[in-house]
Amino acid sequence: MHKRSLTPLTVLFASLFLTTSAICADIPVGTILAENQEVTRHLKDEPASLDPAKSVGLTEAQVMRDLFEGLVNQDNHGKAIPGVALNWSTLDNRVWLFKLRSDARWSNGEPVTAQDFVYSWQRLVSPNTTSPFAWFAALAGINNAQDIIDGKLPVEQLGVEAMDAHTLKIILNKPVPYFPSLTANFSLFPVHRGTVERFGANWIKEGNLVGNGAFILSDRVVNEKIVLVPNINYWDHKNTVITKVTFVPINQESHATNRYLAGDLDITESFPKQRYQKLLKDIPNEVFTPDQLGTYYYAFNTQHAPTNDVRVRKALSMAIDRQLIASKVLGTGEKPAYYFTPDVTDGFKPEKGLYNSHSQKELDQQAKVLLQDAGFGTNKPLELTLLYNSSENHQKIAIAIASMWKKKLGVKVKLVNQEWKTYIDSRNTGNFDVIRASWIGDFNEPSTFLSLLTSQHSGNIPKFNSQQYDDVIASASIETNGQLRNQYYNKAEAIIAKEAPIAPIYQYTNARLIKPWLKGYPIENPEDVAYSHSFYIIKH
Repeated sequence: MHKRSLTPLTVLFASLFLTTSAICADIPVGTILAENQEVTRHLKDEPASLDPAKSVGLTEAQVMRDLFEGLVNQDNHGKAIPGVALNWSTLDNRVWLFKLRSDARWSNGEPVTAQDFVYSWQRLVSPNTTSPFAWFAALAGINNAQDIIDGKLPVEQLGVEAMDAHTLKIILNKPVPYFPSLTANFSLFPVHRGTVERFGANWIKEGNLVGNGAFILSDRVVNEKIVLVPNINYWDHKNTVITKVTFVPINQESHATNRYLAGDLDITESFPKQRYQKLLKDIPNEVFTPDQLGTYYYAFNTQHAPTNDVRVRKALSMAIDRQLIASKVLGTGEKPAYYFTPDVTDGFKPEKGLYNSHSQKELDQQAKVLLQDAGFGTNKPLELTLLYNSSENHQKIAIAIASMWKKKLGVKVKLVNQEWKTYIDSRNTGNFDVIRASWIGDFNEPSTFLSLLTSQHSGNIPKFNSQQYDDVIASASIETNGQLRNQYYNKAEAIIAKEAPIAPIYQYTNARLIKPWLKGYPIENPEDVAYSHSFYIIKH
């Protein structure tokens, strides 16, 4: 996913190469297409927003990748390829020039310009927007982003400039050799200024929304469906095969699977782990479980008792039998997570750590001692709440871990499940002791995970505050030597193990069901980035 910097001699060649690549339906010669090219996709939850600056994660991203297009897209393996930008170049990995395609259009027919990106990125970091993803601009290294987010500088000082209608200049505060790949993130999608200013918060409603992606919003019924149809003004519209995309939000995996088996869905986002073996037996060619760039974890509230005590956090983390969770509770190819950073992350070579250098029995014994040192025991059992958003898999894992904590440490756990939006509110306000969380990488590099626990990061769910940790991540962010950068990342992982703001539990697989006639889903993309523009349905 990393892209080497381009010298003046190679810019031209890169330009010629990059302009030939695009996300579109790659249909083999001789393929017979079905007459009906309508696809129905499962979403795990109702999206919180379809505004790139207001969205909170994967649920929204799946829809927004169809409605909007960033500077770059990803190919089937996660590599950056042209989106609105035809090509890009740099001499020092700090100043980047993106040349935009002249045929990029908004769904209302207006041209997409470099100024649209300037406006959208300034809007993202503006304190007035209160974007839950504003941090991404700072993480990407865009100059002055953090100071603007903190209200110290005006948005006009963000390191992004329209040199002309089709040339975008980005100035970073550090060398970031993989910067182009970051621009595939939904938070950096452009939005149409006139539409936002005309309709305010209602600009994302059907009939109002103007996007620049391959599809436009046709209909939306909350908690029922989101319907998209092709955008005739999209620059690559001629290669759009799908005529309608219907996203269906279903947060119960069993319901989604039942609807899939009944023919109501063409693809699911997941399926119940306990049905894996039967599904594999009944429909083996429709079950997929490749590795995914993601970690499932529990976050501890470091600001309130009892989990503000590091001994309590470490005891709880140590007592989790990760191997048992991965192999027995889940059992669909997941690996235990002994680090926050998954094994498939590019540029991460882990050193032996706390959790994979001791047996589970040894960890359990240490956990008991730690909890006793913290003042909890038979006469004074630890009591806490464990919050998760509604899902059968989350519930199964919560029950299993609560049982481990009770059996090994005598902990009394109250399980609390909430619907997605309520859960997000509880998470943001710190209304929890322990909370289920997960992170799917925004790009394939360790900092997409490890930066989450820096003190100023809005994605820092446990509100972990460690100057030592911040310094290590800051040092990693300016280190261009891959081997030295990996040393910093291992230091960061060691601090996480020692301070236990989170308990990594397992590494994700991209488990889903896909109908045999639906083609073009990039199942090997480790970030699970998919565009309906690449889909097509064969005759069946």
